[in-house]
Order: sequence, then C-alpha cells, then structure tokens
Amino acid sequence: MNTTINNLNINYISQGEGPDILFLHGWGSSHVMFTRIIKEFSGSFRCIAPDLPGCGDSDEPKEPFDIDQYSDFVLEFIKQQNIKNPILMGHSHGGRIIINLLGSGKLTAPKAVLFGSAGIKPKRSLQSKIRLYTFKTIKFILTLPVLNKFTKNVLENARNYFGSADYKSATPVMRQTLVNLVNMDLSDKLSNIKASTLLIWGENDTATPLSNGKVMEREIPDAGLCVIKNAGHFAMIEAPGQVNEILKVFLKGVEKK
Repeated sequence: MNTTINNLNINYISQGEGPDILFLHGWGSSHVMFTRIIKEFSGSFRCIAPDLPGCGDSDEPKEPFDIDQYSDFVLEFIKQQNIKNPILMGHSHGGRIIINLLGSGKLTAPKAVLFGSAGIKPKRSLQSKIRLYTFKTIKFILTLPVLNKFTKNVLENARNYFGSADYKSATPVMRQTLVNLVNMDLSDKLSNIKASTLLIWGENDTATPLSNGKVMEREIPDAGLCVIKNAGHFAMIEAPGQVNEILKVFLKGVEKK
C-alpha cells in the first residue's frame, strides 16, 4: 500500500486486526525485515510497517533527515493511519527512532521491543579514528577554494575509500542523513522511557554490540535483555522461531481476545 506524507510517497503494509503493533526497520532495509513476525502475530494484532523515507519503496527525503525529522515522520504516520496506543518494535535505526520518541516524551506506548537497537554512539577503535581524521584532513585540503573546482572526483574517491559500506552505497542526501544519525547519542533519553521494554540482541552483533544492549537494560527502568546465541545483527531473521516464542511471552495478555 502507499500513502503520502509531507509530499513523500511512502510504502507500507497493514495486516490483521486487534491491538496495534508499529514496526520500524533498520537503516537501508524495509518492512520486509519483519515478515516472519508479522505473519506470526497478524492473527491477533494489527501489524503496521512503513518503509521509512529513503528506504525500501518509499521516496527519499528532499533534504537530509536527522533523528527528530524521522521521529516527526513516524508521528505523522501514526496520526494518518489512526494507530492507537501502539506496541512499538524497532530494529537498529528503527530502535533509535523509538528511543527518541519515548525518551523525549513525544509518544507513549504500553510495550516496546528493540532488536539490536542503535542509539548509543559507538566508541571508535584507534584504526577507525585514524581513518576518520585522515579523511577529514583530505576533505579539508580538497575543498579549499583554490582546489575545489578540480578535485570533485578525487574527493568522491576518498569518500568511497574511507567510508563504511552503508555510506558508500547511499545517495548524497542519505549519506548526510547517515552522518546526522550516527553522530547522535541518545543515552540520556533511556532513563525517561516508561514503556515496558524487551531488548533482543544477537550475541555476535558487530553493528550494535551486545554491550549496548546491556547499557540499555541497565538504564531503561523496566527493561529485560534476551540474548540470542550464535546470532548477529539480524536475530529475528537468523533465529525466527526463537524470537517469535520470546515475543509471544512478552505480548501475552495484550493480544486480541
């Protein structure tokens, strides 16, 4: 299905009837990430999942987004789709949006599930810091007024060499959006989250390490952490049966009667 929000064409799915569950996927992904979960729970819940701006089959924003603009988009989507008191589920970047919404008081929810959530600014290794500062130095030199007319291709090559895989594959607007997001640290919002929060983490997650999940468990007042053995950043895909059984226990009593 499609809708229009702030002049952007937004792709989304809505399946089932009952209490609302809103799913927010991770960076560079789409609602398809939650296919197994939606199939399992659409018999008892209304499951709604948009492709976030710049992802899946939705339009990318005209200008780079930051975390507050993604949060405002979600609030507008909730209003437009008449979503009531939703249970929130988010993976990675989607979890970051949920943390920002709940932690800033822009939205309330009875329950939230964060899968390998982003939101804590990663600590850079020495090698990563060297790559970052090397690129910044090169960028500064190549964008000097005397040189910038001649160095566009060189600068692009430097971005491709020093950037992450997500950065390299993004358009210019989404590249700046990614920079805006990864430089945000939402740690100070965790203690403000009032929703009962389930944290599901792959023990081998290298994108958002398990240590981040432990911080969230400690800082969110009503939180519990479930670690999925031998799984990485996509635990709900790598161990769908186990994850769905955990979710059944967490959602027991909320489902449609």
